[in-house]
Amino acid sequence: MSLDPVVVPDRIVSITLSSVTLPLPTGISDAKVFTGWQRPMTEVAFLFAEIRTEAGLEGVGFSYSKRAGGPAQFAHAREVAPDLIGEDPNDIGRLWTKLVWAGASVGRSGASTQALAAFDVALWDLKAKRAGLPLAKLLGAHRDSVRCYNTSGGFLHESIGQVKDNATRTLESGVGGIKIKVGLPDPAEDLRRVAAVREHLGDGVPLMVDANQQWDRPTAARVGRALEEFGLVWIEEPLDAYDAEGHAELARSLTTAIASGEMLTSVAEHYELIRLGAVDILQPDAPRVGGITQFLKLATLADHHHLQLAPHFAMEIHVHLAAAYPREPWVEHFDWLHPLFNERLETSGGRMHLSTRPGLGITLSDQTRAWTTDTDTIAKAR
Repeated sequence: MSLDPVVVPDRIVSITLSSVTLPLPTGISDAKVFTGWQRPMTEVAFLFAEIRTEAGLEGVGFSYSKRAGGPAQFAHAREVAPDLIGEDPNDIGRLWTKLVWAGASVGRSGASTQALAAFDVALWDLKAKRAGLPLAKLLGAHRDSVRCYNTSGGFLHESIGQVKDNATRTLESGVGGIKIKVGLPDPAEDLRRVAAVREHLGDGVPLMVDANQQWDRPTAARVGRALEEFGLVWIEEPLDAYDAEGHAELARSLTTAIASGEMLTSVAEHYELIRLGAVDILQPDAPRVGGITQFLKLATLADHHHLQLAPHFAMEIHVHLAAAYPREPWVEHFDWLHPLFNERLETSGGRMHLSTRPGLGITLSDQTRAWTTDTDTIAKAR
């Protein structure tokens, strides 16, 4: 007689989708505003997926969009969600493929894939909760804390005095590095701002800059050479996100590391950066590439090519993924999302610490419910 336990698979019985608009306290401006490409950012749209099973378990995941695209993500998610009802939530890879093919006519990148990320993240959250482990531990953590840096205090709508004050408060809060925005129409002003912040911080504090794709190749080369003296950790998005060849040429010419990837929405797009040697530091965004399943593919590729990793935004997800990366990574600290969740991530000694809570370790706040603009619960398969 067999002594093997009988495994009864769990099944997905319902999915609640929520479209949530997070207002920002002030309009945010990076170089894209000063060059006329965009308006100041005043809100962030989120797509939340809450997946429930027969066994009474629940996983929570989210994706997001800045400035535009939130309603499109919600609409696509609502269309494909019925395909998950009745499925075993453990089969995450198969379910990701099923959802991709459910909406194949609109492609495998962009808003459609970002909509799938909310489901995928929720399924990973659910799997880790089933195991009683933080997500990083389920994936196989290499560390219990990750180096972190802050961006939200370094935007271009603030004076250099405000940026320096923000940096001081950030370091006092336990965050380890400071990133400031560059890419102004006058590169000389960029250099003045970087010089002022470096002098304020001293040489021992990690400092990064982010041009948000606003330089052409000659400008990136010229300003990149001028920035070498400041001992930056990296120069981020110096060129158009899809100019992999330009990034590769720049990376070969500079000592300072080149970082990019946040705007790309597929593994294939990131692979071009990796294949051409266009970046020293890869910056994938799990919600943008389709979730954790796709992010893990990118992490494997990045590690194989000896790249550093610095995931973009969404620290509530990325602290787990960074902790599971073999090489010492960075995580971007943003406090913008604090009102959405009941929990907070701890920072001290320049590092962001994993919680011991199972899954992602987050629950949605009452404020999230109040900011919900549309919702739908799907409980029947097609």
